[in-house]
Amino acid sequence: MKEFFNKLLTGMSIGIVVSLIPNALLGEILKLLIPSFPFLQHILDITTIIMSLLPVMIGVMIGVSFKLTAIQTASVGIAAMVGSGAIQKTADGLFALNGIGIVVNTGITAALTVLFVKFVGNRLKEYSILLLPTLSILIPGMIGYLILPYMKSTTGLIGVAIAKTTSLQPVIMSIIISVIFCIIILSPISTVGVATVISLSGIGSGAANLGIVAAGIGLAIASYKANALGTALAHVLGSPKIQMRNFFMKPKIIIPMLITAAVLGALAGMLNIQGTPYSAGFGLSGLVGPLNYMHLAAGGWTTQNITIMVTTFFILPILLNSVLIYIFSRKLKMIKSEDYKLHFD
Repeated sequence: MKEFFNKLLTGMSIGIVVSLIPNALLGEILKLLIPSFPFLQHILDITTIIMSLLPVMIGVMIGVSFKLTAIQTASVGIAAMVGSGAIQKTADGLFALNGIGIVVNTGITAALTVLFVKFVGNRLKEYSILLLPTLSILIPGMIGYLILPYMKSTTGLIGVAIAKTTSLQPVIMSIIISVIFCIIILSPISTVGVATVISLSGIGSGAANLGIVAAGIGLAIASYKANALGTALAHVLGSPKIQMRNFFMKPKIIIPMLITAAVLGALAGMLNIQGTPYSAGFGLSGLVGPLNYMHLAAGGWTTQNITIMVTTFFILPILLNSVLIYIFSRKLKMIKSEDYKLHFD
């Protein structure tokens, strides 16, 4: 069971990062350039479409993790798309992309499909290419499709729980939200989805965003010795979800990041750092978080606002995480660089 869970999370992590990185790296930059260079809108549209292919990528990468055959891997990919909710039928009978879908349900559907194709094995023989994709859609795919509404409701309940913290005193509320989002970004749950469901904006969004920044920068610092520099940077420029498997296996590896998130969350409440539901889910990816803060800050690009942005989004996350990682690894011996090793083979 542990090995199954490991392979499942590894596949999900790779699929998520590969699908989200293009838009994360280019999205906000393209939005700034499009008014002057309208033709760049096509590139932005393409990266957005790629994000909606996330369920297929998760299914395919899970198939690769389990070393399935080509037909089995493709079947997992299409079944995952069926259970994701990433495509919806409109009132006009057309099909429209619906973001990245419900990532948790995508993972569940993919897991069921892996079990199904392994159960079928070679029983279909030369008819595998004809029957396996169809059966994968009709059985595990449709199970995922049927439980999708319930998974949406579950995600909504998590969102409601987070929203209730906004009724607390701003600093306390910001600490709680920052820590919660620091954890959510390392789970199969979509931070963008949760933030959108509860329309998380203002200081709550700023705190959530800083929680993700704490996770991304902290994991990049903690993991660079165990992984290549480019892989370490993927935690910041892509998504901290790349560490999802390691987090589930050893939750203690994010203690330094949680403490950093708490400090940054408090600062969000004290310094009135704001954001939108979109920025609450991306952190530093594509500079979405800091740019949204500057757009919403009173006075715009003033020296004071730039100083707050640079300090809270870059300097403090690096300093706090570096000190805490040193303490927890060298002094307390609770974590080590190997805990953050990523396996893509």
